Amino acid sequence: MEHKKNIKKLYRSHDNKICAGVIGGLGEYFSIDPVLLRVVWVFILIFTGIVPGLIVYLITMFIVPLKPSAH
Repeated sequence: MEHKKNIKKLYRSHDNKICAGVIGGLGEYFSIDPVLLRVVWVFILIFTGIVPGLIVYLITMFIVPLKPSAH
C-alpha cells in the first residue's frame, strides 16, 4: 500500500499577483497576507540598495513555476 504525502509546493500565484506572482505565491505557501509580505519586501529593497533585491526577485520569477490551472 503506497501512501502519497501531501507535500506543499511553492508556486507563483495567478490570483495574488502584482508583477509576477512570486510574493503572492509566498503568501499562499506560508498562509500570510501577501500585502504584509510586499511591505516587508519594499523595506528589504530599500535597505539592500534595490538592485540586489530586484536580482533575487527576477531569479525567483524564473525558478518558481506558475501554479497549474485548476480547470
